[in-house]
This record gives sequence, C-alpha cells and structure tokens, in this order.
Amino acid sequence: MTDARKPASNAPVHAAAPASPQRRTWLGNAAKAATGLGMLSLADPLVRRAAWAAGSDAPEKKEVKVGFIPLTDCASVVMASVLGLDKKHGVTIIPTKEASWAGVREKLANGDLDFAHALYGMIYGMHLGIAGNRQDMAVLMGLNQNGQGITLSKQLHEAGVVDGDSLHKKMASEPRQYTFAHTFPTGTHAMWLYYWLASHGIDPAATRTVTVPPPQMVANMRIGNVDGYCVGEPWNARAIIDKVGFSAAASQDIWPGHPEKVLGTRQEFVQRHPNTARAVTAAILEASRWIDSSPENVRKTAQTIAAKSYVNTDAATIVDRMLGRYANGLGKSWNDSHPMRFHDGGAANYPYLSDGMWFLTQHKRWGLLKTHPDYAAIAGRINRIDVYEQAAAATGTPLPSSPSRSSRLLDGVLWDGSDPAAYADSFAIKAA
Repeated sequence: MTDARKPASNAPVHAAAPASPQRRTWLGNAAKAATGLGMLSLADPLVRRAAWAAGSDAPEKKEVKVGFIPLTDCASVVMASVLGLDKKHGVTIIPTKEASWAGVREKLANGDLDFAHALYGMIYGMHLGIAGNRQDMAVLMGLNQNGQGITLSKQLHEAGVVDGDSLHKKMASEPRQYTFAHTFPTGTHAMWLYYWLASHGIDPAATRTVTVPPPQMVANMRIGNVDGYCVGEPWNARAIIDKVGFSAAASQDIWPGHPEKVLGTRQEFVQRHPNTARAVTAAILEASRWIDSSPENVRKTAQTIAAKSYVNTDAATIVDRMLGRYANGLGKSWNDSHPMRFHDGGAANYPYLSDGMWFLTQHKRWGLLKTHPDYAAIAGRINRIDVYEQAAAATGTPLPSSPSRSSRLLDGVLWDGSDPAAYADSFAIKAA
C-alpha cells in the first residue's frame, strides 16, 4: 500500500439488460457512420473478414500477451480467448494475470506485454510521463462502461454514515485522518473517488489517499487500514458478503455510461504490427458483443472468469452486479439502469476523444498536470480511432456520428469536450 497523492514520476509534461437510449441513438446513426469506413464497410461481414485475413492484411504477430487484473471487467479479454474468437481473426490471445496496475504499467512499457486490460487514465498518464517514464501510448477500444464502486467501512456505518452527505458531516464533526484507497494515481478509480468526495463537499487533499491493488482492498478494509475505497467489481460486492463494508455509490451514479477499462498498448507496437492491433481489437469486440447478447452469456462469463486463473472468486460474487442486480449491504436492493456493459451495440467500445480529454481535465484539476495540456491533440494521438474503425468494419460494429459525446455528471455539470480548460478550472474544489 503506497501513498497515492503524488504523481508516480516527476517527469515534465510534454448484460443483458434492455437496449439503452444511448444504444438506440447509436444504432440510428449506424448507416450514416458507415460512410466513414469506405467501401469495405458496405460489404457483407464475411467478405470483410476474408479481406482482413488475406495477404498483407494478415496479423504480423500470431501470438500476443494481453495483461489483465483480476476484475470483472477483464471479461471480454478472457472470453475472446476462451471462445476462440482470437483465432477467427488470425491471432492467439494469451491472457496474462497481473498483480497490480503498477505491474501492468511496467510490463506494458517494457514490452513484456503486447496489450493490456488497462485503466483509461493510466494509459494517458504513461503517455504524459505522470505515471512513470513518458512513452507514446495508444488506446484501441473501450472494454466496458460503468460497474465500479465506492465502498465505505462497517465502522463508518456504525457511526451513522450511509452516503456521501453523511460522510461529510461525520468528517466535519469528528476530525481525524480519514484514509481512502484507489488503485492507481492517474487511473479511473482515483478520479471517481475524488469526484465523488468533492461532489459531497470533501476535499480529497484533506484526506489520506493510498494505492492498493484491487484484490487486496477487502483485506485492507477488514484490518482497518482504510475507511473506504474505490475499485472495480467484484471487490465491492465481496466487502458486503464478508460484512466488512457497504456500497456508498456505484460509479455509474457519478457518470452514467462512463468509460472505464480500455485495450491499451504502445504506439510503437501499433506502428510495427497494425494488422495484429486490428485483429486483437476485432476479436475483443466480438467477445464484448457475445457477453452482452443474453443473460445466459453473462452467467457463462461469470462462471468462466471466476476461475482461479482469472478473478479467483465464486461466480455468485460476480454475476449479480454484471446483470445490474445491486444490493448496498444496508438493506436496499435495486436493478440498476446503467449496469456494467461490455458492448451495448458498440457504444461501450468506441474510443471517444471526449472521454480521453475528460481524464486530462481531472488530472489538471487534481494537480497531476501543472498546466493545461493540448487536450484535443493528445486525445487524438492516443485514441486510435483509425484502428478501431477497421476492427468495427471487420465485425459489423456500428459507429457513432461523432468522435465526441456529452454527459451530465453527479453534480449536474455537463461535459461535452468543447472547452476542456474552462471545465477543468470550473470546479470549486480542486488542487491549489
């Protein structure tokens, strides 16, 4: 467990639920967006796949290592391999279980991993040199939306805390060092945690924040090391089952339909192996679609990834929240309208430029970036929409009408990517 308030480097900055409204809009735009793929997008999917597999379009590297952390949202990487969808596209994916996001960062940077199930903000942090040595990085696709959570300890509940507002009151009335954990300094969980705290009037700088690998969160809460944490599933559900904590918020409460994990790699790898990058993206796209296509496929996925070689828990801990069935550990149960989605007609997979820019605004907000970067230019370099569009063509996946989208977050603030510097500066609670 390490101090998480500081950047990792001082380098200078150079389911199966009914279709969502977002998906319906997305599908309505499919015909319009297809023109951006050229004539190949108009061909029958079988013709497209044959074209990609032929001649110089064949993957340059036939076997690839894809790192993952034991979390529910590693599912599409695992299922692409288990279902043989990788071989359909001419590659063999070897899912490689890793112990921490710092380990993923190091192995991805030095080439021990070809790709990784990765935190969106980690890839951006690596590219900017605020999450290790600076290296040109690439986001090829989103792996999922939603499905993370903020868990608070049983001790806080016994003291009267049930949500963010009561946590704020408790911290104000009984000052002490409150400790909260996330999984990586520039990652998604840090940003959800900070945004949630600030939305309830709590300055993250007034707390102690630490970095803990996801599978170790519950143990650290059990022994009293942390008052709360933000992490992916199943480690929020596990805290409830083990009676050490309760769910104060799901990440989709903070941003419905938010981006989460991505398929990340190095720009150098894409340049050297463009067909391999396309093939791996296509295979995982197909796995994502398969998972979301029915409740039965969600259950089969939960059974598969529960194995020791993947998440290492029982399937019952995983499956309910995959299906959007939530209980907070305090007697409340509900069917969430924004559960974890792996595909959603492609809406969960497209690498929106505005999503990447949002993480940059939060890195600036919390002092990880000292000056405003060129938001649009950086997102345009990292998010390889060109590779994604090729994979979308190969799999018959529809595209949106724009590379940006708009969303309204927990505090009512609208994010649409139009003025990221003003957005980053607009928050009342931010780094000095």
